[in-house]
Amino acid sequence: MPKLDLDAIAEISRTGYLEPYRKAVEGRRWKPLADGLGDFGVNLVTLAPGAASSQRHWHTEEDELVYMLEGEVVLIEDDGETILRAGDVAAWPKGVANGHQLVNRSDAECRFLAIGSDKPDVDACHYPDIDQFYSARTGFTPKPR
Repeated sequence: MPKLDLDAIAEISRTGYLEPYRKAVEGRRWKPLADGLGDFGVNLVTLAPGAASSQRHWHTEEDELVYMLEGEVVLIEDDGETILRAGDVAAWPKGVANGHQLVNRSDAECRFLAIGSDKPDVDACHYPDIDQFYSARTGFTPKPR
């Protein structure tokens, strides 16, 4: 695998979230580091102060792992909140209904690696706190009733 030139990888800051759920991720940007790989995805994520990594969610077919590089975030899960700092790791197995998100409540940017098994063709994403659901077939939609 060739060495990646991080400066040459464009940062992305878009979201597919439906209104009014987009605002939480304003200030989130990332660089995809695993383009061309088929089994997993890796993103170098930066959160501005006040930004969230996502809405609280869980995946049916995607394992996730976060490795903190710089700064501090609050991990919010079903069981409460945990502070994550540089060197900390958190992981969520696919199919476990434990909604999670990272929120930067500090006054400085933070950075982390987000690693997932990247199975968009079969994965579905549930958002327990908001009226939203995601699948590759439908994209972002209100929750199925």
